[in-house]
Amino acid sequence: MNQSQDFKKNKSNPSGKEAILLSLGALGIVFGDIGTSPLYAFRECFSPAHGLVPTPENIIGILSLIFWSLILVISLKYLFFFFKADNKGEGGTLALLALLTRQMKEDSFKRNAYIILALAGTALLYGDGIITPSISVLSAVEGLEMTGHFSDKFIVPISIFILCILFFLQKHGTAKIGNVFGPVILVWFIAIGLLGIHQILYCPEVLKAVSPFYGLKTLLANKFRGFAILGTVFLAITGGEVLYADMGHFGKSPIRQSWFTVVLPALLLNYFGQGAFLILNPENTENLFFRLCPSTLVYPLVALATVATVIASQAVISGAFSLTRQAIQLGFLPRMHIVHTSSKKIGQVYLPFVNYMLLAGTLMLIIIFRNSGNLAAAYGIAVSGTMLITTILAAVCAKKFWNTSYLLILSFCTVFLAVDMAFFSSCATKIVQGGWIPLMIAACIFALMIVWKDCREMLRVKIGSRAFPEDFFVKDIESNNPIRIEGTAVFLTGGTSGIPRSLLHNFKHNKFIHTKTILLSVITEDKPFVKRDERAEYQSIGLGLHRITLKYGFSEDPDIPEAISGIKVEGVPLIPEKTTFFLGRETLVLTPSAGFIEGIKKTLFLFMSRNAFDASTFFKLPPGRVIELGLQVEL
Repeated sequence: MNQSQDFKKNKSNPSGKEAILLSLGALGIVFGDIGTSPLYAFRECFSPAHGLVPTPENIIGILSLIFWSLILVISLKYLFFFFKADNKGEGGTLALLALLTRQMKEDSFKRNAYIILALAGTALLYGDGIITPSISVLSAVEGLEMTGHFSDKFIVPISIFILCILFFLQKHGTAKIGNVFGPVILVWFIAIGLLGIHQILYCPEVLKAVSPFYGLKTLLANKFRGFAILGTVFLAITGGEVLYADMGHFGKSPIRQSWFTVVLPALLLNYFGQGAFLILNPENTENLFFRLCPSTLVYPLVALATVATVIASQAVISGAFSLTRQAIQLGFLPRMHIVHTSSKKIGQVYLPFVNYMLLAGTLMLIIIFRNSGNLAAAYGIAVSGTMLITTILAAVCAKKFWNTSYLLILSFCTVFLAVDMAFFSSCATKIVQGGWIPLMIAACIFALMIVWKDCREMLRVKIGSRAFPEDFFVKDIESNNPIRIEGTAVFLTGGTSGIPRSLLHNFKHNKFIHTKTILLSVITEDKPFVKRDERAEYQSIGLGLHRITLKYGFSEDPDIPEAISGIKVEGVPLIPEKTTFFLGRETLVLTPSAGFIEGIKKTLFLFMSRNAFDASTFFKLPPGRVIELGLQVEL
């Protein structure tokens, strides 16, 4: 059993100390985003831009909407319903996509529809990955204004400095500091819960907000303004999608336990505490979170909030790394440089290109928007869109794979879709104020993924149609008896049948074949992990030709030497250090396109192909044992 399988097994049914440690770890990684929402979510509902007057009725109404959003969306939809819709323990749009498209025809309409939906949801999460660090760190640093020793002109430089340090430290990984994430966030939740209790004691009438009546009354009384305010209420649940995407890292039970015992109570206490303070001080809406704190403790609270937002940002950044790796493995993005920052913990990876793109986007947002209030207008549309898409995909999974009443599934999904549509529609009203930014980012990433997938498929079909049949090649060797040299040669091929062009190219020019010639294919399965004993499939073709197919899950990284080491070919184990690996380096030649759009697609694909990460390093082939053969391919 390999490392990934051991990890999956150990967390499937945790108990005792292990369950506590996993729950504590989930606090830091899974709940960092939603846990720092009290810094800005409730305050923004009463921003002058929304025109909602902080009367007791409106305050209790907003608290009611936040309360029921956390209950319906996080507790019921994600932790109860969606946690049943998983792919071998993994969640997220790409995991659902792999599950839904299993055994579907390549050109089926349903399969293409699922791909488009999942890629759209994935692309939207990248927009969230840029906005979350910006708004979280800004909102924490803005607490310095409460001390009276810092003017607002220092907020942006300090925020930029903190984020630069955060992104530049990514290459060192979180293995060393990850163990403190959970305890720090636990202290954060305890602190915000205590702040809330202190204020609730002065105005216990806010507890009336547990009744949905007050939320509905506020929506109806304020008409369109009430509908628009839903987009700001949504800020309180923006970390919900992370719960589902990170399900495979910690398991279902630890995440549920952390939520119901620590996170949900602390969030509700703090939101209700902010409401209590605002009822008694309706003129103090600015920096509302920090006003709950005694003046002597503002500095420690700002420091704790800053650390908490950095951890929340770290979780989103790490999520973007994992998401990109899955997209690469599933064939939706070109190969990129992936660095494993921990030899013990599965999933801790660092992608330099993604890291610096996130840093550039984050700094751009801070410079443009300047404060968290302005940035709140851009926040929400991306996550609400992803939540809507995830609900649709999960509903299809439930219908397809669960042994559950169709009427029950329909009832739940109808409610969830109605809630998601309401939030998404409300967030869409803020597109002009800044919501267009994550949509633009998502559109660009979605286009890149679609172009890469379509053009790679086009290329695969073209190369496959010209593949030389294996039996013809064997007969040709048998009849012509070419020179055979001692040694083992491995030819990497994208297909699982036919003779690769790299082998034909080598044979044509060098006039010899190795005594042991292996055709090696690496394919990605529609599940997150593949067991070690199911990794390799071996087949003898004849006359010294063999085929090996390596299978990996979409959450794993290919390691060809490790996978083939020890496989017996003609009774002798393979030794990667004594094997020659042949790669076909494709040089794409663009042919005239039928239309303008087609030409743009090909040009973009050509650019991505030329900048894709080196295949020999990506597959961890031994240095000095690789020969690349140039091949021209028309596109």
